[in-house]
Amino acid sequence: MPDLKDLQITLDAGVPILVIESHEESRVLDTVRRMGFARGVPVWCWTVSDGLRRLEIAPAANRRDHADAAEALRQVRQQAEPGVFVFCDLHPFLDEPVIVRLLKDIALAHAEVAHTLVLVSHALTVPPELQRLSARFRLSLPGDAQLQAIVREEAQAWSKRNAGMRVRTDARTLDTLVRNLRGMTWADARRLARGAIVDDGAITESDVPAVNRAKYELLARGGVLSFEYETADFTRVAGLQALKEWLRQRQAFFLGGKAGELDAPRGILLTGVQGAGKSLAARAVAGQWNLPLLRFDFGALYNKFHGETERNLRESLAVAETVSPCVLWMDEIEKGLAVGDQDGGTSRRVLATLLTWMSERKSPVFVVATSNDISRLPAELVRKGRFDEIFFVDLPREDVRTAMFRIHLARRAQDAALFDVARLGQASEGFTGAEIEQAVVAALYGANARQEPLTTTHILQALAQTRPLSVTMAEQVSALRDWAGGRAVSAD
Repeated sequence: MPDLKDLQITLDAGVPILVIESHEESRVLDTVRRMGFARGVPVWCWTVSDGLRRLEIAPAANRRDHADAAEALRQVRQQAEPGVFVFCDLHPFLDEPVIVRLLKDIALAHAEVAHTLVLVSHALTVPPELQRLSARFRLSLPGDAQLQAIVREEAQAWSKRNAGMRVRTDARTLDTLVRNLRGMTWADARRLARGAIVDDGAITESDVPAVNRAKYELLARGGVLSFEYETADFTRVAGLQALKEWLRQRQAFFLGGKAGELDAPRGILLTGVQGAGKSLAARAVAGQWNLPLLRFDFGALYNKFHGETERNLRESLAVAETVSPCVLWMDEIEKGLAVGDQDGGTSRRVLATLLTWMSERKSPVFVVATSNDISRLPAELVRKGRFDEIFFVDLPREDVRTAMFRIHLARRAQDAALFDVARLGQASEGFTGAEIEQAVVAALYGANARQEPLTTTHILQALAQTRPLSVTMAEQVSALRDWAGGRAVSAD
C-alpha cells in the first residue's frame, strides 16, 4: 500500500518527530503497526486513558502505565532499544514547557537512540522549538477504484444482512456516486456509501444530493467554509450583461470542455455599491455553471492563537481544492485582508498565503471575491493577474430596475402584467436591487394589512417612504462610482 511505503521512506530519512493530522486514528495506528512489524521495530502507543502500551502485541501482554504524558516521555527517553512511539491527542499538552523539552530531548538524541515519535491528532500545531525536528505525513485518500470497491463492499454487507437481496443501481448512478465521494477519507466514504444504501437497498439519483450535503458538511466542519445549497440563476439577475457574457465565453474552458486551448479562468473580483447585486451574482456563477458553491467566512478565519489563523486559511483552501471543480465565494474580502499593523503581522501572513495559493493552484477552483470597499484591499491582491477581471456593479439603470420589479413580483406570485413596472422603474431612481426588493416586500405587508390586493400604488408609496443608500450615503457612493470610472470594468 502507498501509505505504508511512504511512511517507511519518511522514517528512513531519519526524521525524529512525525506529525500526522487525521480523523482516522484507527487507520493511522494500523499503518504504523504494520510498518513496525515489517521493519522489526517495536511500536508503542500512548493515550491519556491507557497510558503507554505496546501496539503490535496482544492486549493482555500490554503494559498499561505512564498515563501522565511527561512520565511517558521520560520512559521513552530512558529506553535503550530504538522504537516507534505513537502519541495520540498530545496537542492539549504542547503548551507545557516540560512536554516540549522532553520531546526535544528525545529528538536531539535520535543519532544515539533512533526513537521516532509519531504525534497523531485531528489538529496539531507544532511548537516552534520542534518544527525543524519534525515532518508532516498525510494519509492518502481513496481513488476511484478504491471508492468503487468501498461501495461494493457496503452493498455486499447490506445484501448479507437482508437475506441475499441485491442492492439496486445502474452503472451511471454508481459512477455518479463514486465521483461525488472523491475527497473523502476511507472511513467517511464508507459511512456515506452505507447511508446511501441502507434506507431502501438501492443507489439512485435521489441519493446523490444527500451524499453531497453530508460530504460538504464533513469537509467544512471547521466553520470557516460553508456549503451554500441555494445558488441562483442569471434569469434572477437583472442587468449585469457584460459580466454574464464574460462568464458565458469562459464556461467551457473552466469546465474542461476545451482544455489546453486557452488558460482556464481563475476568478473575478466584484466591487460596487452595497445591495447592488454582488452576492446574487456570485451565487449565479455557481448556478449557471452547475457547480457547488463554497462561501468563505473571513469573520470565522481569525483566531487568537498564534498560527491558527493561517492554518484555518490553508485548510479551507485545501477543502476547496478537494471539492473542485467549484466556485469559492469570498464575501466582503476586505474584512479579512485589509492589512494593518495591529495584529502582529497576522493579516500580512494571511495575505501572503492567499496570494501564493491564487498563483500556484492547479485545481479548478473559480474564485468570486466581493468587496464593498476596494480601497481597503492591498495593491498586491488587486493587481492584474490575481483576478482575471475586476467588475464594478453600479446602481441599476432604469430598464434594469424595471426588470427587477418584474422578477421580484413574479417571485411573490404576482402577475407583473397587472403593474405599471415602467413607472416603478422611473420612480426608483437611485435604488439598489436590494432596496427595490424590500420596497416590494413592504408594499405587500401594507396591502395585506389593508386586506387589499397589491397594486402599483402600494409599491410607489413604499418607494416614497424609503431613503436609498445613494441618498443617505451620497458622498461615499459618489466617491466609489468616481473611483470605478477608470479602474474597473462595468458589469453591465
